[in-house]
Amino acid sequence: MHIHRVRRTATPVIAAALTLGLLGAAPAPSAQPASEQPAPTRSARWTAAWGASPQSPSTGFTPNWSQEGFSGQTVRQVVRVTAAGQRARIRLSNAYGTSPLRITGATLARTDKGAAVEPGSIRHLTFAGKRSVAIPAHGELRSDAAQLGLKRLESVTVTLYLAGTTGPATYHSQAWTDSYRADGDQRGATSAAAFTDTTQSWYYLSGVEVGGDSGRPRTDGIVLFGDSITDSFGSTPNTDRRYSDALAERTGRPVINQGIGGNLVLNDSAWYGERATARFGRDALDQPGVSTVVLLEGLNDIGFSEAKDQPTYKPSPVVQAAELIAGYRELIRAAHAKGLRIVGSTLLPLKGSDHWGEHARQASNEVNDWIRTSGEFDAVADFDRVLADPADAERLNPAYDFKDGLHPNDAGYRLMAKTVAAVL
Repeated sequence: MHIHRVRRTATPVIAAALTLGLLGAAPAPSAQPASEQPAPTRSARWTAAWGASPQSPSTGFTPNWSQEGFSGQTVRQVVRVTAAGQRARIRLSNAYGTSPLRITGATLARTDKGAAVEPGSIRHLTFAGKRSVAIPAHGELRSDAAQLGLKRLESVTVTLYLAGTTGPATYHSQAWTDSYRADGDQRGATSAAAFTDTTQSWYYLSGVEVGGDSGRPRTDGIVLFGDSITDSFGSTPNTDRRYSDALAERTGRPVINQGIGGNLVLNDSAWYGERATARFGRDALDQPGVSTVVLLEGLNDIGFSEAKDQPTYKPSPVVQAAELIAGYRELIRAAHAKGLRIVGSTLLPLKGSDHWGEHARQASNEVNDWIRTSGEFDAVADFDRVLADPADAERLNPAYDFKDGLHPNDAGYRLMAKTVAAVL
């Protein structure tokens, strides 16, 4: 196994506003009045246990409900938490909404099977003491704490009732697990019978955080930040075999997956989210209890220009290695300014994929050489080497290939988790 360790002392923490300003993105406004915001000492007792990066409504990789939104419907979503706690709260995002989003009600429950939940586990959530709340356009909020003890790696079900008409919905395209929809108010339903519609995307839900009633919170959380490989495209749906799941199982630490399929370091995309340098503050730095960010991104920046007749691969300028490295340096500075450790991951082999071409070959080699040798990351996970085909180092090993030459399969994601765990 090719592992690189780099010793580095993180720079002192500076104000979060300065960090976000460096990245060109302001934090989303909160829907809670300032008087209702938790005191800093109480907020610090929370640990991020699950997350998904918000995206603007789009057609996506598979059919979804983001563009039509919801009207008089209940949406039920299942997520797997990677930290335990005696209480829990959710984080909701209207980041890409153009009008206030009214949540008529929400519940949290232990998952039974599919859309069913365990009887007796349903907790009605409140927001500043009220069951209904409106989230401003481009805003986000956290619920109040719910007294529901959760185990590490347990699945939890979040149910939102949307009595009005929402318009297009802020969502996360690639969930790799089913979400469910029913007509009317089904917040309190334990059965799955009413939830007859499914997609594999998440809607409005961007985080689940856990806490204890006393004691110190966990501060060893890990954010995996990147594109479709971090998002675990090619993993088996409804089996929790994502890269992030494998890392949480291996390390025992909280792991938050903040990948977006198709995401770019340097450019915004109508299909694939805001550029990494714009969303890094919201999606990586603003996670309670996190100490480490693992960065894996750049294949789309250098590969989109190689693909032909791909209308979603826009913008697709020819990006040089030096430009991508400058983007990495921006993220490294921001992580260190926040007092976080950042692990750099080499770009995976891509020969044979639609991202492959002479420019992508040269740029990926230059970028990977810099990641390995510059010493600017706190550690390096060398995915390029561990996932390469022994017969052709520029291709993914067939044993780890989802069969598109670009994305790993379940076994590949397990190997990625093993590689990262060795340098944490």
